[in-house]
Amino acid sequence: MFIPKYFKVTDMDEVKGFIQENSFGTIVTTKQGKPIATHIPLAFGKKGDEYYITGHMAYGNPQWRTFETCENALVMYRGPDAYISSSWYGDENVPTWNYQAVHVYGKPSILEQEELKQDLIMLLEKHEKHRKNPIFWDKLSPQLLDRQLKGIVGFKIKVQEVQAAYKLSQNRNEQDYRNIIDQLQREDNLISHQLAEAMKKQGN
Repeated sequence: MFIPKYFKVTDMDEVKGFIQENSFGTIVTTKQGKPIATHIPLAFGKKGDEYYITGHMAYGNPQWRTFETCENALVMYRGPDAYISSSWYGDENVPTWNYQAVHVYGKPSILEQEELKQDLIMLLEKHEKHRKNPIFWDKLSPQLLDRQLKGIVGFKIKVQEVQAAYKLSQNRNEQDYRNIIDQLQREDNLISHQLAEAMKKQGN
């Protein structure tokens, strides 16, 4: 991913937090030279000194078979994005687009059955714990779980390289930066409001 110096993020704690908040990612591998992709929820964690991405996909999805032969998978995460009008600048310029994105490269492999179960337990915990009537692993019947496990394949990706870009108008002057935030907050669009919040955080 091309990242101008203004927008490059190197703080791994920041990147980890971003991935945790935007954990629905896109996995890209190649099959006979053709890129293929799957959009799925993913987990990000550390084991020893190594970072891993974990997840699962349908057994019928042919992409998981590429994990056995490909040297690298690309996982893409994205945050809010929005059009930035040049009418929001104090001086004449062209419009642009602000966004947040993280690319992770790594070697994929298939999870053993017990590893897959543990990953699913953690996934449920993350997304159910704040709900009024949470559904955790131990509340589901063994028969249902057995059927579902037969229909999915778990995987992990050992992280080898991380590229992170926050294009949030860091190259604009302070007055323009604040005006862009104000204008985004006036847009009739939730994603624009989320981007404004990301810019506020970046500016702190």
